[in-house]
Amino acid sequence: MFLFGLRTEDVARLRPTYMSQTYYEKDPEIRQAIDMIRRNVFSLMQPGIFDPIVRSLIEYNDYYMLLADLRSYCEAQDRVDATYRDTTKWNRMSLVNIARSGRFSSDRAVSEYARDIWHVNAVDFTAEI
Repeated sequence: MFLFGLRTEDVARLRPTYMSQTYYEKDPEIRQAIDMIRRNVFSLMQPGIFDPIVRSLIEYNDYYMLLADLRSYCEAQDRVDATYRDTTKWNRMSLVNIARSGRFSSDRAVSEYARDIWHVNAVDFTAEI
């Protein structure tokens, strides 16, 4: 697992003073990415389709504090990339993750959601787990 971003206590501490505009202004990579979105670089066939995202991030102060986590996410992604290139390490980590997943299967999760959240009858895939 590759962790990144603010911890719960960090969010609580930062939220009262959080200004997403500051992250945009101070981090050239964030600014470049948002400016590219604004210029429709990723939406040439549908200009403006991502405008609500930019407004949410900059004009509406990024309620989910995504810009505060972006640098940490990029660093984590670099760690993922480096680990993936080391196939022995990646394979070992993958197998350990599978071996430790046990009860945390997607079938179990879907069955529990169906039963507890959606209140529908679902096939119980967990009987064999």
